[in-house]
Amino acid sequence: MDKSEISNEQITELGRWLKVICEPNRLLLLEKIIQGVQCNCELGDALQMAPNLISHHLTVLREAGLIETERDPMDGRWVYYSINTKAMEELKSLFGDFFNTNRIQSRKLTCGPMATEEQRLSALRMIK
Repeated sequence: MDKSEISNEQITELGRWLKVICEPNRLLLLEKIIQGVQCNCELGDALQMAPNLISHHLTVLREAGLIETERDPMDGRWVYYSINTKAMEELKSLFGDFFNTNRIQSRKLTCGPMATEEQRLSALRMIK
């Protein structure tokens, strides 16, 4: 495979990540957590979201592996959220590779009025 080509597995992974981060509220939550470890009440106050909505989106982000949780050692009712830096690096790499402008290639003539018969036959042989 050409090093500029993205594999089907990578495309599937991109799609999985996009489903997680396409929700604007999740991006808002991630932005706040990137700014530092946060608890539910801090996130709710900062983003003016209902606690159940925050909880839902945090669960999605946690299950996807983008954030990590830690319970307060003194009072387990308090949960703190932080960024999983390994997952962020994976996202950065995956999206960076996909959106790399060096991957853009010129059109290869295999059909249409400007393609020669030899180019058409060559393209057919590659498909088979």
